[in-house]
Amino acid sequence: MSFEGETFQFDDETAITSTGPNADGDHQWDTHLTSNWNIGENPNGGYLSAALVRAMASLESTHPDPLTVTTHYLRPGASATDGIVSVEPIRTGRTLSTLRGRLDQGGKTRIETLAAFTDLSQAEDRLDLSLAPVDLPDPDDCVDRNSLDQGVDISLLSRVEMRVDPKMAVAGEGERAEIHGWIRFSDGRPPDAQSLILFSDAFPPPLFNMLGNIGWVPTIELTVHIRRQPVAGWIRGKFVVQDVAGNRMIEDGTLWDESGAIVARSRQVGLILTPEA
Repeated sequence: MSFEGETFQFDDETAITSTGPNADGDHQWDTHLTSNWNIGENPNGGYLSAALVRAMASLESTHPDPLTVTTHYLRPGASATDGIVSVEPIRTGRTLSTLRGRLDQGGKTRIETLAAFTDLSQAEDRLDLSLAPVDLPDPDDCVDRNSLDQGVDISLLSRVEMRVDPKMAVAGEGERAEIHGWIRFSDGRPPDAQSLILFSDAFPPPLFNMLGNIGWVPTIELTVHIRRQPVAGWIRGKFVVQDVAGNRMIEDGTLWDESGAIVARSRQVGLILTPEA
């Protein structure tokens, strides 16, 4: 995507090149994942799915916007490595299109995604029922995530700016497993529906606030519901964990744009891997 002739990092680093149908008749593209969106040694889950969602959107001229995207992470992605994106259109209706896709690297499937696309500009507000934005200090009064003690290198922070509520910026000092903050692209790229999938998986794990640096929390499954196209500016986020059993947790997230409107809701199942594991 480009805005007034300018191309941005997220779009350059999720680029896809069509290679025609594969042996199964699915649409297929080549892509290349960089290490610029890593958390530790692995690509962020939202970034890992970005080229696949972009390929799905390219097939939907009448339904260009993701509405619901569910991704299962079968194994970690490989950074600085080529990949193959395959997409199978399942059904195209009057208001929705449904597609299935996967990303392969090194001969192994890394993720599988089922998604519904629509035209968000055609939605009608027949009922106004919404959550008020979480109360947050202005971004300049929040804590840059780069300054947090997180126990891992996060190259993702070279691509996005993230500010965390000062009350939740010190590992292990919070009473709840909850994280509030702001996020935007560092190169000025405006947010859009596809970028909300990345933003839904980019904040620190809410357990960081209550338990400290517990280790790696890889995503098993992530579902993002896109509610509307965001306006330009910062995206405000709230992420909460209220359910931990064994070494698995369920996280619920909400994103608002600068107008105060909800732009995405998310839920993910994550695996808690302590440093010892």
